[in-house]
Amino acid sequence: MVKIAKFLKPFILGLVMAVVLLFVQAICEINLPNYMSDIVNVGLQQNGIEHAAPKAISEDGMKLMTTLMSESDKKLVNEHYMLVAASDKNEKGEEYSSLYPKAGSMLYVLKDVDESTLDSLDTAFGTATWTFINVMKDMAEKSGQASQEDMTSVKDVDISKLYAIQPVLDMMPEQALSSARDKALVNDITILKQSGVMLARAFYKELGVDINKIQTSYIIRVGSLMLAIALLGGVATVLVSLLSSKISSGVARNLRKELFNKIENFSNREFDKFSTASLITRCTNDVTQVQVFLMMGIRMICYAPIMGIGGVIMAVRKSVSMSWIIALACIVLIGVIMVMMSIALPKFKAIQKLVDKLNLVARENLSGMMVIRAFGTQEHEKDRFEKANDELARTTLFINRVMSFMMPFMMILMNGVTLVIVWIGAHQIAESALQVGDMMAFLQYAIQIIMSFLMISAMFIFVPRASVAAGRIDEVLKTEILVKDPENPQSFDESKKGLVEFKNVSFRYEGAEEYALTDISFTAKPGETTAIIGPTGAGKSTIAQLLLRFYDVTEGEILVDGVDIRKVRQKDLRRKIGYVPQKGILLSGTIESNIKYGRKDASHDEVETAAKVAQALDFISEKPEGFNSPIAQGGTNVSGGQKQRLSIARALATKPEIFIFDDSFSALDFRTDVALRKALKEHTGGSTVIVVAQRVSTIMNAEQILVLDEGRIVGRGTHKELLKTCPQYYEIASSQLSREELA
Repeated sequence: MVKIAKFLKPFILGLVMAVVLLFVQAICEINLPNYMSDIVNVGLQQNGIEHAAPKAISEDGMKLMTTLMSESDKKLVNEHYMLVAASDKNEKGEEYSSLYPKAGSMLYVLKDVDESTLDSLDTAFGTATWTFINVMKDMAEKSGQASQEDMTSVKDVDISKLYAIQPVLDMMPEQALSSARDKALVNDITILKQSGVMLARAFYKELGVDINKIQTSYIIRVGSLMLAIALLGGVATVLVSLLSSKISSGVARNLRKELFNKIENFSNREFDKFSTASLITRCTNDVTQVQVFLMMGIRMICYAPIMGIGGVIMAVRKSVSMSWIIALACIVLIGVIMVMMSIALPKFKAIQKLVDKLNLVARENLSGMMVIRAFGTQEHEKDRFEKANDELARTTLFINRVMSFMMPFMMILMNGVTLVIVWIGAHQIAESALQVGDMMAFLQYAIQIIMSFLMISAMFIFVPRASVAAGRIDEVLKTEILVKDPENPQSFDESKKGLVEFKNVSFRYEGAEEYALTDISFTAKPGETTAIIGPTGAGKSTIAQLLLRFYDVTEGEILVDGVDIRKVRQKDLRRKIGYVPQKGILLSGTIESNIKYGRKDASHDEVETAAKVAQALDFISEKPEGFNSPIAQGGTNVSGGQKQRLSIARALATKPEIFIFDDSFSALDFRTDVALRKALKEHTGGSTVIVVAQRVSTIMNAEQILVLDEGRIVGRGTHKELLKTCPQYYEIASSQLSREELA
């Protein structure tokens, strides 16, 4: 994947924004269980009272609590509480009598304090509450008058009964109170504060405070905050999805564009390395795999670690004692993922090659359908396709079966973790070591952590295929193009316009041991026809491909207009040449668009003239739509001869200096062939014409005929000269012409 990371550069800003939004989304989701815990712990269990240190407390209440405190806690409380009259007003201008209607003439009010001081005060009041519980517990054990549960419950305590015990506390030795405080400090700080809140509620009731109003206000406030956080998280999720889609689609678009541009510049040598089916797969399926990976990866690879790490931190804060449950679940999950990936990973790497193979078989079948039907090999081809298809299906099914175990395993794991957390958490709640809200939050964090690992495991499905696909894409992009334009291109010599010269040209295909052409030298002049003939495999078409610079010569040089074709731009070279290949290739569109393909600005008259010279006007005029008649993909709705004539018309419409007809008359009948050659002779005028042919009748009137055999020129001259001087030419001619024509 690193190989194609450069394609992410244009989207860096969007990527950074997506990561920032993922942090926002993760933080929102991580904080929601925490607020839910607050609603349960504070809003429901504590009636919305957040602190053990009450905002106001009666004189009797203050005396009771300070009696149970250590000297340092007493000092802290005395510093931050002030004794006021009920008729006084606070800083907001509200009378204390209206805020605390049942207060006596005097009461203690908490001053403005910072969070750290308030936390210390909460601890002081919580410790005092548990000191009182321990004192009452000791007294109950000695007297045997009440059970432990009755004496330690402060949830619905009658404050007047507590005040009745004040004389007993005053008479109690400091050692006994100190021992009770030591026992109180053994409890978790959260439990101390929660118990202190229960006693603070009793103090508020004593002062006439509406507890229900406090509770409702707290739940609405925290609930509204949760809704706002959920909304923010939802907006972040939508924006991340939008950005990830835009980034992945943009990268895929640029990859396809880069691939297509690269392939467009391939010479035939590069095309020999990759099959057409493989290139199509790399431009489509492979790019899609990278796109899907990026879309899912941006949303998961960044999000899952944030959620996992954040979830662990928050879960440990809620309960250190139950952290081993999450650790065990993660170890089991990682183990299962590693086992599954070790089984599935080799198959992931094989899938893209199997897709290549399937595309190859399908393309061969579709393009060669007529040959397959003609030889009655449909069943054989069906077997080939079925074999490739089944192999891909089996591999895909194997991966899906392996990965299908992941979801039920995850459900079992999550339910098992839930069961263990509830079981252990319930015992800790019963022992006053954990709050209900904290257990619920811990449970949600555990699920978030497991889901994070599930997201990471899901990425293992995309990463191998995307990695293989990226490697295949990079293989094309990194392919060195051997036929390149020069850094400082030369201009053609206008005084030698249309002149073609081969000087001692030799050529060998990549990986071949023998030369396809050896020491080829000839000159094709403007206004003349140079014909090339020879047996199959002699190298005739190779000469045409070298002149077009589809390949570069191995030795020697080819000159056009007096300049080595390797020293000019390919575009400039090919603009001078009108090429008609052996197999007429037509593109989807109309007849006119195909003829104008090499020269878009050609007028209708020029198109019509080219069609007339190519002997195509007759069949075009017979069509109802004429030049606007549609041409199907590959020209499947016209005959082979019509394809060749339209290909010739396309070359003529460009008005080139040089014509190359690579066995372009093979599908024409003799009458059309004769008429076409006559019209071409008149139309091409001063152009250089190079004709590669199998028919002797096609080239009899050429000013120069080259006879090739095994990559070498074995004869050169006119038709009559070669009949006398070249045995190979005479052999070809005698197989096609009558005795009278040979005379």
